[in-house]
Amino acid sequence: MRLSEKILQIAITQLGVQEAPKNSNAGPEVEKYLKSVGLGKGYSWCMAFVYWCAVEASKQTALPNTLFKTGGVLAMWNNRPLLRVKTPQPGDIMILDYGKGLGHTGIVEKVAGTKVHTIEGNTNDEGSREGYEVCRRVRELSKIKGFIRP
Repeated sequence: MRLSEKILQIAITQLGVQEAPKNSNAGPEVEKYLKSVGLGKGYSWCMAFVYWCAVEASKQTALPNTLFKTGGVLAMWNNRPLLRVKTPQPGDIMILDYGKGLGHTGIVEKVAGTKVHTIEGNTNDEGSREGYEVCRRVRELSKIKGFIRP
């Protein structure tokens, strides 16, 4: 099994995790994600969620975690150029760049034409990049900066 496949499996188990209290960037699970990248409660946690999934996948498969330890989406992109891919596959890491250093990320679940189905932390069904839960989202391929294959 590839590490990326296991990352996706682990992400699926986290669907429905929410901040406690809502909109606080805190709560037992959220703080577990943040701790994996060396951060405490209160920080945006989408990248920490992805990194935590990779750490857990690495433990379960004994494969090396190739991701950069960071809570920063664009720091991950900038520090892993050799892992970048153009055509996404399930388990790849989606990178969004909103400019001015702001980004968002998630794990690709499937690709259907120009739609990329993801599992993302720190989002919600309404579409915020500063949401309060782990949930499924659908993104337009043309809006995505790129993908990292762990």
